[in-house]
Amino acid sequence: MDKLVITRWRDKVLTAVFSGRKPLALTLEPEQGGSLLNNIYIGKVQKVVKNISAAFVEIGGGRVGYLPLEGTCPQVLNRPGAKTLAPGDELIIQVEKDAVKTKAPVVTCRLSFAGRYCVLTAGKPGVNFSSRLTDQSFKRRVRPVLEEAVRARGHEACGLIVRTNAGEADEAQLLAELAVLFEQYESVLSQGNHRVCYSCLYRSLPGYMASVRDSLGGSLEAVLTDQADVYEELKHYLALNQQKDLEKLSFYDDPLLSLGALYSLDKVMEETLGKRVWLKSGGYLVIEPTEAMVVIDVNTGKYSGKKTLQETILKINLEAAAEIAHQIRLRNLSGIILVDFIDMEPGENREILLKALSEAVSTDPVKTAVVDMTKLNLVEMTRKKVRRPLHEQVIPGTEE
Repeated sequence: MDKLVITRWRDKVLTAVFSGRKPLALTLEPEQGGSLLNNIYIGKVQKVVKNISAAFVEIGGGRVGYLPLEGTCPQVLNRPGAKTLAPGDELIIQVEKDAVKTKAPVVTCRLSFAGRYCVLTAGKPGVNFSSRLTDQSFKRRVRPVLEEAVRARGHEACGLIVRTNAGEADEAQLLAELAVLFEQYESVLSQGNHRVCYSCLYRSLPGYMASVRDSLGGSLEAVLTDQADVYEELKHYLALNQQKDLEKLSFYDDPLLSLGALYSLDKVMEETLGKRVWLKSGGYLVIEPTEAMVVIDVNTGKYSGKKTLQETILKINLEAAAEIAHQIRLRNLSGIILVDFIDMEPGENREILLKALSEAVSTDPVKTAVVDMTKLNLVEMTRKKVRRPLHEQVIPGTEE
């Protein structure tokens, strides 16, 4: 069972997910001008670069997003019916990925609106299900109901992704949420026709609210905050959207021990931002985020076991695999990840290691994949880029 702890740390809102005393995920948001992820704007095309099939779109305040054109069909607000984009065109766009280091945020014309049970997708018709929903009878029962509900709204180009949490809901709850998502979508389209360029048409939930919304049913034990404004916002949100979780919300006001001290948040942040992570066996990881990728090195360290060399190496590598899965989620590392495990002889032990690593990352809410082991014995991994990594959230001046 997980606890969600929300407080302020260095003038930013810190959201921490704990399993017992073990931190699973950390997110920092500035008071103002935080993440743009999932916000929707009226943007203006600055330039179109045909050789990379992309456009650069300004969304206001000097911020520019990267818009891939392949597979998209943008609707130009100031030139209805335009077949191709040109500088000066105005579009309704959504931030699909946050800016990371020197890379601009990625934007899309295919809007999406997330609820607890479903995600409404414009430009991606059809009803699809989370891979974690394995109940085939549930899928057969709700698919035609949802398909009919989409048709009834008259948006044939829209589709749905049914999220894992939908398994805990009945059809009435799914349809009620779907109606809200369509209202949000229709409101954005309506505003787009009369609002000025660079207007924000839709602002996504703060990270702490999204964490509550996206928590898997039954996995969240408590939501704890010592911030009065955050408490009131969450209380209002849960009363409207997740009434059964309202009783899990608590306001922490112990004058003798702060919430940060109770969960040792200063120590947690210091360790999470450090490069070296010690393993129980005495081995350790060195984690190095670079401009192009994340590199993780596994070392034997102080380990002094009595097993054979290959058994020793496998033991440390398996322990490292579990900790690597934990660390990439905790630090929100993404993109290409290369892991230099301790060299093993080709054969069964390598297969055991790759399988263990794949199983360890399978519980990550962000899509993560173990690709393969190269000829140089480096394990290739990928993790979907969504928000910027924790170390960039901490550094002043990196917020958009």
